[in-house]
Amino acid sequence: MPALPLASQRTAGDRASGELSSTLRRNVENLRNRRKQETRTARFEDRLADAITAFTGSMRSVYLHLVVYGAWITWNLLPGVPHFDPTFVILAMEASVEAIFLSTFVLISQNRASAAADKRDDLDLHINLLTEHELTRLIQMATAIAEKLEVRTGTEEEIPDITKDVAPEAVLDEIEQQNRKG
Repeated sequence: MPALPLASQRTAGDRASGELSSTLRRNVENLRNRRKQETRTARFEDRLADAITAFTGSMRSVYLHLVVYGAWITWNLLPGVPHFDPTFVILAMEASVEAIFLSTFVLISQNRASAAADKRDDLDLHINLLTEHELTRLIQMATAIAEKLEVRTGTEEEIPDITKDVAPEAVLDEIEQQNRKG
């Protein structure tokens, strides 16, 4: 019988294919499909802003600017050639206009990313609240079973606190109140 590789010797492919449950795989696939669908249904203007932001945030954009601006500056400094922008006023104006547009595209993309992050935060909160509710009910059931079987766990004094339902608005109020104090 061949020896199984140690966990540290497994490849990333082995870990990716063998260690995820079918539920996790399904969730990953569903999230990937959801992102694809959101990308497909995004407005043209948003997709354009994202594409421009992606390009201008790349090294290809840096290289392109180095070539264009380097050539512009070199041409206008070389002696014996007609200079079309000897004081670099046109270059400065072009760079300023480009900066205005690029900053707008970046802000549009950041707004979209922020909206997506807000949606993920809301989902996380809802899942956490659901998990807390389900755990509270499980603790109540386990406590009832322990009482029925007359089993003492040593944690009986904690049960009233940990089986209280959490009101998220009360937690937020308490956090805000503590932040004002400190």
